[in-house]
Amino acid sequence: MEKISAFRELRCDVFLADCPARKVLTLLAEKWTLLVVHALSERTYRTAELRRRIGGISEKMLVQALRRLQQYGLVERTSYSEVPPRVEYSLTPLGFSLSSVIRELDRWVETHAFEIEDRVDCAASSE
Repeated sequence: MEKISAFRELRCDVFLADCPARKVLTLLAEKWTLLVVHALSERTYRTAELRRRIGGISEKMLVQALRRLQQYGLVERTSYSEVPPRVEYSLTPLGFSLSSVIRELDRWVETHAFEIEDRVDCAASSE
């Protein structure tokens, strides 16, 4: 137990390959993770609603992203014993604490997307 306690007192560093922070950063760098967290910051969603909210995501990729986020404690899955069955997803308090950072990143991307796209197009045409 002392070893675990001592480990927890160490500072995380995303630049270290074996650091737990790197695993979290890897999860956040996955294609759909940021969009799922952002959408769930708006409200609780059922799977089909969430898929409609996130354009272009397949059901398979959405379910995989939700499972990973659940595994990391960022998303909660609530299943209701109804006919037909109903499952809802929401952010945990930990997930919600991350969502403000993600929403701010998304706002930055939306603000600068055309500028960046223009630079990429310009660089491609000069090659």
